[in-house]
Amino acid sequence: MAVEIGAELLRKLTPWPALIEAVSSAFQNPCEMPARSHYDVHVPGAETASLLLMPAWTVGGVLGVKIVQVFPGNSQLGKPSISGIYMLASAVDGVVHALIDAQELTARRTAATSALASRFLSRDSSRRLLVLGTGKLSFNMVAAHASVRPLGHVAIWGRNQEKALGVASRVQTELDIESGVVDDLPAAVRSADIISTVTTSAEAILPGRFLRAGTHVDLVGGFTPTMREADDDVIRSARVYVDTRQGAAAEAGDIAIPVARGIMQSSDICGDLLGLCQRRVFGRTSDSDITVFKSVGCALEDLAAAVLAWRALKAPRAHEIANAVEGVRC
Repeated sequence: MAVEIGAELLRKLTPWPALIEAVSSAFQNPCEMPARSHYDVHVPGAETASLLLMPAWTVGGVLGVKIVQVFPGNSQLGKPSISGIYMLASAVDGVVHALIDAQELTARRTAATSALASRFLSRDSSRRLLVLGTGKLSFNMVAAHASVRPLGHVAIWGRNQEKALGVASRVQTELDIESGVVDDLPAAVRSADIISTVTTSAEAILPGRFLRAGTHVDLVGGFTPTMREADDDVIRSARVYVDTRQGAAAEAGDIAIPVARGIMQSSDICGDLLGLCQRRVFGRTSDSDITVFKSVGCALEDLAAAVLAWRALKAPRAHEIANAVEGVRC
């Protein structure tokens, strides 16, 4: 019978170092990964909703599919706008192994993917992280980046001061990293070694004219061709990398908009995570490089995280973890 893995248990089963290595291994040994399917769901009297399906599988191994529902009108009802589930099953007989909380899975694999890219693209000595955004991903980004770089200070910027204070307080309390809220964005950009953007902005919020040599920019929030977080100056000044070329071309406004404006060409992309992990392309070439990593997410990352969690749950002592977390049922 399938095991249910909720958010709290998933966090325990996928510690950052192990999760980053799992995603790295997945990019070194790619699986079958069809393009995601996107369906419009018409809701009477409300904004059109979306159903997203993201499948992936390995031959003779495992298969998984993330099913996500996006109902924008739920925000007016006091309900989450995004919900979903991840199903992990055998690719031999189709038997379902696990049903996993999709929101937590997405947050963790997204942050792990950015941290993996940072190993190739940020300077080894990077100590100052600036996070733009205060949603669920903000804390995850800090924790993941802190697992690959010796962070000593984290600055949080957000339009909602109270939320920014909450993220900064959590970083200081749970990660024991000095943290504060940004009052002067240009100054924060100038002093950052790594900048991670996790907003849903449709217009650029990161001004490239304030970037200093050696900065690594991690663009995560935009997931449609009309959304962007970095302005043209960021793209002009940087060596640009993506998680997948197909996904970036189809879904990343941070790439599509500068291409449409003639700021860059698709051929200017220096590489993707597949090439970086397989050592077929170079990452950072000097301490003065400004690097950009644009992530839109892919099913390979979901599958890697799900398999890690399921295998960890089957390992010795896993029952002790499961019994300590309320709501786990087999």
